Amino acid sequence: MLVFARAPEPGRTKTRLIPALGAKGAARLHERLLEHALDVARQVAPDHVELWCTPDTDHPFLERCAERFGCSLHSQVGDDLGARMRHALEVGPFPALVMGSDAPTLGVGDLVAARKALAEGADVALIPALDGGYVLLAAARPVPGLFEAVEWGSDRVLEQTRERAQAQGLVWAELEARADIDRPEDLVHCPPVLLRGIGAPRESPIPEQSQVGPGFG
Repeated sequence: MLVFARAPEPGRTKTRLIPALGAKGAARLHERLLEHALDVARQVAPDHVELWCTPDTDHPFLERCAERFGCSLHSQVGDDLGARMRHALEVGPFPALVMGSDAPTLGVGDLVAARKALAEGADVALIPALDGGYVLLAAARPVPGLFEAVEWGSDRVLEQTRERAQAQGLVWAELEARADIDRPEDLVHCPPVLLRGIGAPRESPIPEQSQVGPGFG
C-alpha cells in the first residue's frame, strides 16, 4: 500500500486552497487529509503501508506519521508523477495499490474493491477523481508503460491512462469516482470534521506553486 504525499509546508502545500484557507490553513488541512489516507491504508494492510514523500522524508510531521501509523518513509524519485509512481512500484512487491493523500471520501471499502478487481483478473484498477485524474491505482504486476505519454497535472490524466492501458492490452477496471481536494470549490466534498478549526485566511494569498498532479496533491 503506497501513499503519495507532499510535506506540509505553508505556502508550498495545497497552494490552490490558500485563497480560501490561508497558507497555514491549507497546510493543516493537508495534514488531516494525509492522516485520513494513512488510517484507511493501515486498516486494509496493517503491516504494509509505505509513505512516499516529496520533496523528501525530512519533516517532523512525516516522521510522526511513520511512528503513529507504522508506515515506512520513502522519498519520491522522478521528474513527474508518472516517473515517481513507476519508481515506487519498481522497488516493491505486487499486487500494489498507489493512492493519493487528498481524497477524504476514499474509504476502506474502495481499497478492498480495488484489490478484489485485481484478484478477479484485472491488470489495473483505477478509482477516478472528479477532476479528470485518479485517486488510486492498483496494479497486479509491473506496468511501466502505463505512465508514459501522460500530461500530468492536466484534466486528461485519466483519459490518457485509459489510452495507455488499451494500447498495451491491459485489462483494467474502473470503480466509483471520488472527489479530491485541490481547489476552494472542492471543499464542499470535505467532511466538516477535517475543516474544524481551520478558518478564513488573514494573510495574503501566495502565488501557486507546482502541484504533484490530479488525485495526488
